[in-house]
Amino acid sequence: QVQLVESGGGLVQPGGSLRLSCTFSGGMFSIYNMDWYRQAPGKQRELVAAITSGGSTNYGDSVKGRATISRDNAKNTVYLQMNSLKPEDTAVYYCNAGGSMMGYWGQGTQVTVSS
Repeated sequence: QVQLVESGGGLVQPGGSLRLSCTFSGGMFSIYNMDWYRQAPGKQRELVAAITSGGSTNYGDSVKGRATISRDNAKNTVYLQMNSLKPEDTAVYYCNAGGSMMGYWGQGTQVTVSS
């Protein structure tokens, strides 16, 4: 059974940076496409960043130029580096393996951007 555990969230000031981590267990990490989603209160869950098993990346329009997704197959971990954070980046960030329809989800980590 695949399990995903996110970490690295917290309170950060506007303009600050944060690195989220998602540790994968219970399967072969290297074959999975991995995504980061986020959901703010009262809003739909949105794709933040995606990385394929081969390392190709894609980003949501709202974070392009400010986010970097990466993976370390030796550590079974995917990362999301967020820079120049804005209050509108405040949300619960979720890690996904295998797609939003049939894949696996972590429990989420809260990111709050506030002064």
